[in-house]
Amino acid sequence: MPANLGMQKPDIKISVKQSFGIDTEMQIDGFAKKNEYVPTIDQDYKFDRDTTLAILSGFAFNKRVLIQGYHGTGKSTHIEQVAARLNWPCIRVNLDSHISRIDLIGKDAIILKDGKQITEFQEGILPWSIQNPVALVFDEYDAGRPDVMFVIQRVLESEGNFTLLDKKKVIEQNDYFRMFATTNTVGLGDTTGLYHGTQQINQGQMDRWNIVTTLNYLSFDKELEIILAKNKNFDNKDGKETISNMIKVADLTRKGFINGDISTVMSPRTVLHWADNTNIFKDHGYAFRVTFLNKCDDLEKKIISEYYQRCFGEDLPESSVNVTIT
Repeated sequence: MPANLGMQKPDIKISVKQSFGIDTEMQIDGFAKKNEYVPTIDQDYKFDRDTTLAILSGFAFNKRVLIQGYHGTGKSTHIEQVAARLNWPCIRVNLDSHISRIDLIGKDAIILKDGKQITEFQEGILPWSIQNPVALVFDEYDAGRPDVMFVIQRVLESEGNFTLLDKKKVIEQNDYFRMFATTNTVGLGDTTGLYHGTQQINQGQMDRWNIVTTLNYLSFDKELEIILAKNKNFDNKDGKETISNMIKVADLTRKGFINGDISTVMSPRTVLHWADNTNIFKDHGYAFRVTFLNKCDDLEKKIISEYYQRCFGEDLPESSVNVTIT
């Protein structure tokens, strides 16, 4: 279990305008010193205004914030990068089907103490987080098991205490405990057929999320800005043309995905990987294959190859004999 963070409190004011590039005089509490749970700052990160304001409100006013949107749009990263600039400890938990109630709450474990084996309760990540100045982020929130969701529901109220029934212990929330979640749906289950395994979230639980914001695919210009910030060697005429074509391919896959023509989509994260791999192989066609096409259904590869041909004005090469790693 992570170490206790003690009675740490925010001790500095941080300018939202200076740190996040949002035109406001708002200042927000933060910590002067980092610790091991504070995410690393990505100096090139580009903040979405609406999403950033929602997250900042969660930190400033102890609001529960849920971010909804397609996968790969940077929902969790957005929370982490806000926390990084506030020096706010941040813990992420992926609510896949393997996360159980015991994982969250804790369990009795046999430990060695003074040379003897004894049974001692080991707190899970939820009670530990509640007692510390930590931002707890639940990823894939709509994929959580029902028994797990009811455990989380107990602490969605900002003043709500958490009862460990087995230990007859009531845990009060730390004044600087914060809770966030990311989700592909908005609590209604998989109404589009795009996200198998997601669950409906009951209305009582959804009502406890104070702020719900949406972060979907970026505008062309914004995505281009982000890719170039991460791949500065493309920041020239030819490079910008290549990245522009990559984003156009990605946009076609997104439209095809939403229309049901293909089952795999290129997220902004995938485009970043494509640009990175192009730097490695010096061949954007081969990089496209190993980054995205090889993940796709064989029956859909022809459609996706046509997307590539339409944007780059060339057929996707069949052979990789001329590819070299540099």
